Amino acid sequence: MAPAPTARPVRTYPSDTGLRRAMLLVALVAAVAAALGIGVRALETAHVAVDEEQYYLSALSLAEDGDLDITDEMAEQRWREFADVVPHVETVVQPDGSQISPHDPLLPIILAVPAGLGGWVAAKATLAGLAGALAALTLWLATRRFGVGPRVGAVGVAVAGASLPLAAYGQQLYPELPAALVAGAGVAAVTGPLRRRELVLLGAVVTALPWLSVKYGLVAFTLAGLGAVRWWRGGQRREVGILSAALAASGVLYLVVHRVVWGGWTVYASGDHFAETGEFAVIGVDPDYVERSLRLAGLLLDHEFGLVPWQPAWLLAVPAVAALAARRPPGWSALAVPLAAGWFVATFVALTMHGYWSPGRQLVVVLPLAVIATLYWLDHGPRWARVSGLVLGLAGVLGYVVFLVQGYLRQVTWVVHFIDADAPVYRLLRPVLTDWRGDYRTAHLAGFALLAGLAALGWRHGRRSRRRNASSAS
Repeated sequence: MAPAPTARPVRTYPSDTGLRRAMLLVALVAAVAAALGIGVRALETAHVAVDEEQYYLSALSLAEDGDLDITDEMAEQRWREFADVVPHVETVVQPDGSQISPHDPLLPIILAVPAGLGGWVAAKATLAGLAGALAALTLWLATRRFGVGPRVGAVGVAVAGASLPLAAYGQQLYPELPAALVAGAGVAAVTGPLRRRELVLLGAVVTALPWLSVKYGLVAFTLAGLGAVRWWRGGQRREVGILSAALAASGVLYLVVHRVVWGGWTVYASGDHFAETGEFAVIGVDPDYVERSLRLAGLLLDHEFGLVPWQPAWLLAVPAVAALAARRPPGWSALAVPLAAGWFVATFVALTMHGYWSPGRQLVVVLPLAVIATLYWLDHGPRWARVSGLVLGLAGVLGYVVFLVQGYLRQVTWVVHFIDADAPVYRLLRPVLTDWRGDYRTAHLAGFALLAGLAALGWRHGRRSRRRNASSAS
């Protein structure tokens, strides 16, 4: 386990008022950027499509019937509110005739009231509001927990919130954005004071993440582990025991509810796609983990589904995380360990790197942590890095603006046809970058070499900074 994080901000806003204003500003930028995407269709035939339909119909069922059975919503063709064609069937009809969507229920619970009152637009607007909250929390963490300077922090968080993938999933009805918000709250808990309030918050975070989706279980586990180590080293071993017992009870309840409601250990037991192969086929019937290891770099560099073609500033996360690991400032493991866990799941556990939805979906839960690490590096690094980060970041924002315009013109969609976008950087990089789906090819070596070089650069900078700090301290 990495060293336990501690809270020791280095440099913060001169006043709480200044920080609150900056948080409000970045929240407004992120919320508006996300809300502008509501007008772009998910598919040519639907505003709400694919898994979104299941989450929305489940939310409607909770609002109107108080349960997760979407049988009557399907029978009444409630999908006509947002789609021109019948949604793809994902559920197995249970012996009692019910249809329970194969998706964890916390997102429908969050969306139930807005969906019931204002339909799919209100549901998406609610997520846009959460995108604003995520931006505000990210800025607060960067400044109060990691000492990032006010200007670098505000600009960086605003740029990240106004570009892909955070802006895209700030309105699509998936659990990714709420999960990122919850994970950020977990980081706040494990880097905060050793108080009961932080411990309760950590327990709530670890409990909530799997109810958003079981795929967030590993991120939840790492946060729980980091918190347990920190409280244990702080001499609060009784509190660690209480937390462990509470989380164990929560885990048992999770399994029991899933057995009763979905008929298996996960929600996938009720999915028609897994009727023959079983619920654990969600990670693949015969997964090729050597092939999946390509995603380690492909999640960034794939010519269509990677992060970099859509927001090139994400490339700076590589030297930033390496520098963070080398320098090891207070709280560094609270960023690095969950980030590594999320990247591991997206690489080796997720069925697909792409899925034909907007790029980065599997990573959204931990991308705000990458933002903080990047801002920390930029704030403490050379001026050329900050200038490069600003230029690359604004290029990504421009790409998102172009995407929105094309979306309003019905030229692109959030799913499948996003690859038809004319975003300038995307069009520039797409022919240069390669396809990272499938088998290893010689061209992939160049991509790995690029990332290794950037990591080495960041590590070197982090080591130099650590030595300077040690010298000044002595």
